[in-house]
Amino acid sequence: HAKLGSLGEKVRRMQTLAAEFAQFIPGCNSDLARSAALLAKADLTTEMVGEFPELQGVMGRYYALEEGEKTEFADALAEHYAPQGPGDMCPTAPVSIAVALADKLDTLAGFFAIDEKPTGSRDPFALRRAALGTIRLILENSLRLPLRSAFEMAMHPGGDAAVNKKVVEDLLAFFADRVKVHLREQGIRHDLINAVYALGDEDDLVRLLARVDALKGFLGTDDGANLLTAHKRASNIVAIEEKKDSESYDSEADAALLSEYEEKVLHSRLGELKTRIAPVLAGENFDDAMDMLAELRQPVDDFFDCVTVNCEDGKQRVNRLKLLSQIRTTMGKIADFGKIEG
Repeated sequence: HAKLGSLGEKVRRMQTLAAEFAQFIPGCNSDLARSAALLAKADLTTEMVGEFPELQGVMGRYYALEEGEKTEFADALAEHYAPQGPGDMCPTAPVSIAVALADKLDTLAGFFAIDEKPTGSRDPFALRRAALGTIRLILENSLRLPLRSAFEMAMHPGGDAAVNKKVVEDLLAFFADRVKVHLREQGIRHDLINAVYALGDEDDLVRLLARVDALKGFLGTDDGANLLTAHKRASNIVAIEEKKDSESYDSEADAALLSEYEEKVLHSRLGELKTRIAPVLAGENFDDAMDMLAELRQPVDDFFDCVTVNCEDGKQRVNRLKLLSQIRTTMGKIADFGKIEG
């Protein structure tokens, strides 16, 4: 595209990106990745590829081997276009992954920067395919590559800072949609994906998938299913009363105003869980976090069985609404349970 410069400029950007991405790819030599990116498009100048475009990359590999280059270097020239579709092979060799990511993310960043985004069924530059290829490269190789950082690296030199920031946000939104489509095709429930994405700061696809898997397992248990019902009940009560009172009850309950045994127990458990769950989530032990959440089932059930929320004492009523809001807040550290169906 004329607005994105020459192929030579693209290759130089790819070199920089491939070397930077190497740090996120186990076993990847950054110098080798940079060198492979330099020659990734070289075979496009040959008469063989000019006559048979489908041989791009394939011929690059043959030429590199003929020149005595390392096999992993030559393979990267052939594999960096992949994967090009859902059924296409996904590269697994470290150098191939680095160059493939560099090629795709440079393309995505460039076209989004010049406002050539896909619209409806129109996608003349195959950006959805490039995004899906990037998603597969990350997930199938379990790469801990934060998308926000990757997009920031891929911003073209000399761009306006404000424009680049907007492009990064647009790319994150675009990828969120592509990830949802990809995972749905893998049989993963869309509402679980939405519940995790609703956290708002998840740009690590491997971690996102781990959260979704843990959430799926938790909801498949009696504790999980019942706690989901309790969450919906608590959220509905708080939402109705907040609307009626034109107030927000999203704050800590006052322990001094607790009078019933069941509400004291619930308040205590929520406080303990808030402290205990933070390091568990930071350590990405999502199954353990779900086990901790399951501990809330009994105190929440007991609260609803024995405590009247909308009681006559105005201060106690507000305090109990705040306690219900804390259920929503605590569970919301793992996922937005309000997005989950059922």
